[in-house]
Amino acid sequence: MNLSRLIRRTHYSFGLFLLALACLTHHATAQEAPRVKFVTNAGEFVVEVYPDKAPKTVDNFLQYVRDKHYDGTIFHRVIGNFMVQGGGYDQRYIERRTRPPVEHEGREALAKGGPRNTVGAIAMARTNAPHSATSQFFINVVDNAFLDPSPQQPGYTVFGKVISGMDTVQKIRSVPTGFGGPFPSDVPRTPIVIQSASVL
Repeated sequence: MNLSRLIRRTHYSFGLFLLALACLTHHATAQEAPRVKFVTNAGEFVVEVYPDKAPKTVDNFLQYVRDKHYDGTIFHRVIGNFMVQGGGYDQRYIERRTRPPVEHEGREALAKGGPRNTVGAIAMARTNAPHSATSQFFINVVDNAFLDPSPQQPGYTVFGKVISGMDTVQKIRSVPTGFGGPFPSDVPRTPIVIQSASVL
């Protein structure tokens, strides 16, 4: 092989390498998990969410964030050895108006390698009907394997996790609770208010 041909082949190989690198970089950027920052009167925390695992659930959640639905809502159900739940009621315990429920994606998310209901994982709250989640969410403060989807039960759709500010979540789980508004128990005696939620 003469020198000029060797140089052309080397340039061609290097070009392919750069193209592959550019594709990988673009893919990594496209797959980057969206992040949402919550500012509360107990501190701040950030969650990242996984549209590749639970696309409809994440779209639903992010739309509520963009609509400022969570701003001014409270954590109305706090159980220190279980989870903290919010996103549905304002400080007067008036339920915020919501869009139609989102399709339950619990089993699909888990099958795609999505997270389970472990400490710091965020999941959609719902009634006993699987396809009933709207805006309310909860953050696990202990491992709650019994909430995971399985062939026997739909479980609860985990769609993200807390990546910073877990100390704020720990602070919320530790507040004294009692009755409040229409709820007979588990309501923080001093309201924990979500002052803002915004996509980073």
